[in-house]
Amino acid sequence: MASFGTNRRAEVDAALKDVDFSKNTYQVEFETTMGKILLDVYPDVAPGHANNLIGLTKIGFYNGIIFHRVISGFMIQVGCPQGTGTGGPGYTIKQEFSAKPHDAGVLSMARTSDPNSAGSQFFICLTRDGTKSLDNQYTVFGKTADKSSLDVVLKIGSTPTGSGDRPKQEVKITSSRVIVTPKS
Repeated sequence: MASFGTNRRAEVDAALKDVDFSKNTYQVEFETTMGKILLDVYPDVAPGHANNLIGLTKIGFYNGIIFHRVISGFMIQVGCPQGTGTGGPGYTIKQEFSAKPHDAGVLSMARTSDPNSAGSQFFICLTRDGTKSLDNQYTVFGKTADKSSLDVVLKIGSTPTGSGDRPKQEVKITSSRVIVTPKS
């Protein structure tokens, strides 16, 4: 069973008070030890997951967290505060499955065998071939915003790994922010 740690729900909810998808578009930017990853979120497809990522980013949850699982040709995973793959924000959110495919660069939510067990861990897909089996099984809620972001994801995805698919050289999110752009 996953250990969830301190419940950060109240902080996340407070951070989301001014989020309005009808007036703004939102992107999440992660500065990593291997470069910048800019992500578009899909509030129309998975509003709960989009809000959750935005809220956790706004409270600085991801700052300093390592990519604890990298599987070449499949995905890179991050979001466990313990760096073990067993932790989360102290709460879970309900799945929001859709017909969106798990293509390269797609942002999707990690979880246990319980579809409603997602919290803070997410993964970014490396190839379509490697991730077809995830379609309609995991919540897609965003994608890399540009080629340079996908290039950083692919670079992390080619990092040499040791036991448990853990990168031999630590790769982490050094800082994060939410970018708000008013709709015209």
